Amino acid sequence: MAPPSTSTSSTGERETFSWPGARLWERYGPGLLLTGTIALAASFVSEHLGGPVMLYALLFGIAFHFLSTDKACAPGVMFSAKSVLRFGVALLGVRITLGEVAALGMPTVSLIVLGVAFTLLSGWAIGRALGLRSDHAILSAGAVAICGASAALAISTVLPRHANAERQTIMTVVGVTALSTVAMVLYPILAQSLGLSDKAAGIFIGATIHDVAQVVGAGYMISDEAGETAAIVKLMRVACLVPVVIGIGLLFSRQAKEAGEADDTSSVPLLPTFLVAFVLIMVANSIGLIPAPVAEFGSQVSRWALIMAVAALGVKTSLKEVFSMGAAPITVLSAQTVALAVFALIGLTFFVMSV
Repeated sequence: MAPPSTSTSSTGERETFSWPGARLWERYGPGLLLTGTIALAASFVSEHLGGPVMLYALLFGIAFHFLSTDKACAPGVMFSAKSVLRFGVALLGVRITLGEVAALGMPTVSLIVLGVAFTLLSGWAIGRALGLRSDHAILSAGAVAICGASAALAISTVLPRHANAERQTIMTVVGVTALSTVAMVLYPILAQSLGLSDKAAGIFIGATIHDVAQVVGAGYMISDEAGETAAIVKLMRVACLVPVVIGIGLLFSRQAKEAGEADDTSSVPLLPTFLVAFVLIMVANSIGLIPAPVAEFGSQVSRWALIMAVAALGVKTSLKEVFSMGAAPITVLSAQTVALAVFALIGLTFFVMSV
């Protein structure tokens, strides 16, 4: 922490000066340094040894759980888990343009949108059937339907606050990241064994694998065309994040009010500011107001912000509490993932490729 500077006045008294923001740094600095350091370590390991950076950030963060109640670190860790998270989600808008979406063609866009809707509805039903809370079921379904850990983090901001809320988010992030890694290996093999063309394989991979990094990795395992197609399809799914988060927030807010439990829900506005920022940034990027180097920089900042947010969630996580939730969350995620893959293959075969 930066110490205040001192000087001696003309009367001989010592005066204390502090740089602007010193109090904010004193409050949030230690926690931000902790989550930032964990993010750096996770990124380094991922780049040099391979593997999903989000999972590393989560696991490394869990190793520092003993600091979750430290008076110096706790405020900054909480700031990373909330404010830094929302900042990172907002900057996801630089990754997509409306022109890229239009270039996919209406059949492919329809498949993506219907796939998201199908996964949300069927995934929620699967979760409820296997005993998950309603909010946990939709959190899991949203992560599978849209963009894995990033979607889980965004959706969690508009769900009810309760004792198990953070554990649900952690289980979803862990499970969806692990399944995304498995899919990155298996789906290219499946696509080629089914005789899909490079473009069709790219559409399938982009429409089904959860995290962006794994989508790109799986697509380029097949070919450059498959990789480029997969990335664009995936970004179309990312664009669905805004209406989905708004819809989920409105639904659970209404349910809480009807049940008389408004005080138990997070105070999230009907249109969260970070989602407004996401849309504005996406539109600005679409009409060319954001230069390519700036967009690339914003994409990297978004990536680091989300890694820091996951690291913060890890720091706040007790493994004992997570394991107490049992195997149901992972079973639900697996079933939701399979359901989305089957839907995408059927739609791709009988709708998209037949047009």
